[in-house]
Amino acid sequence: MGREKTVLVVGGGTSGNAMTVLLRRAGIAVDLVEAQPDWNVRGSGITLQGNALRVLRELGVWDEIRAHGFCFDSLGLTAPDGTVLHTSEDLRTGGDDLPATLGMQRPVLQRILTDAVRAGGARVRLGTTAEILTQDDKGVTVRLSDGTERRYDLVVAADGLNSATRAAIGIDDKPAPTGMAIWRVPAPRPAGVDRTDLAHGGPCYIAGYTPTSDDTVYAYLVEANRDRATIPPESYAQEMRRLAEGYGGAWTEIRESITDPAQVNYTWFDRLLVEGSWHRGRVVLVGDAAHCCPPTMAQGAAMSLEDAWVLAQLLTGGADWDEELLRSYYERRIDRVRTVVEASVRIGQWQLDGVRGDLPGLMGATMAVLRELP
Repeated sequence: MGREKTVLVVGGGTSGNAMTVLLRRAGIAVDLVEAQPDWNVRGSGITLQGNALRVLRELGVWDEIRAHGFCFDSLGLTAPDGTVLHTSEDLRTGGDDLPATLGMQRPVLQRILTDAVRAGGARVRLGTTAEILTQDDKGVTVRLSDGTERRYDLVVAADGLNSATRAAIGIDDKPAPTGMAIWRVPAPRPAGVDRTDLAHGGPCYIAGYTPTSDDTVYAYLVEANRDRATIPPESYAQEMRRLAEGYGGAWTEIRESITDPAQVNYTWFDRLLVEGSWHRGRVVLVGDAAHCCPPTMAQGAAMSLEDAWVLAQLLTGGADWDEELLRSYYERRIDRVRTVVEASVRIGQWQLDGVRGDLPGLMGATMAVLRELP
């Protein structure tokens, strides 16, 4: 009987948690370290399309996700005053047995995933980072920020957009701003809001909302990015209300509920795509550490979940954990991820440039690709 394989997952976000659950199910020993002491159980809302739901079902959490989220199958386009201009049926990218889209509160999703990690028996260390990685052709010795040191067969870097692990292994790619920024806030769900509605125009480039439960929505406004130093955090609620004044319909009720600046999140849009390979030796990137797209297609979490699913399939398929296997992971993912990143950036650029691009055509073609298995 062979020695039990060991993996260190760096980062306890969506991709890191998914990776941990899938590897533990296959009997692989997994340590997970997460820099945030609270395991980053925070945020406003998240939109999960069918291809993300497909992976969550593989993780065994779909029933709980469905019970705590809000499912829908269409998208509405509105004028800034709230008048519905067009509705379209969304493609079920996860297959016909899953809804096209589910909205949910991000802290709820994170709690479901962290509970699954705990239930799977992984060893979790919160408030901890990987400080020093020393590797050879057999594995990686890792010194953690708590002073402990351990040997692993593989390190999975799931530590996000500004991944310290990515930099530590000599991959120099860094995220670049696209020129847009997004204001996000959770809010009570107005009566009649039962899908995502988007307004392109008005005082912002995009104004939208997504139902996240029977009682809540996640609302967002996209504008040109500004120097964060010029926007005091205590003014976030006031500033988002000001921007929302240009929108009617459900926004009238949503705007009145934006009162707590601590509930409002302001973030720049970034783009990242590591080309060439997503590993160096026995350290491999997943999720935002390897790629990030602006949320214009709501595919960031989906791409991260798919990374974890594909890499876990390869690692648990009986093949040697060698250069060929890790290279095949990159080759299986890169075209699909590039398609999503480029489409997401293009949609935002059309908004910035004031160009009426073929939005339905681009989204339809991209979603058709995503319906196929990753």
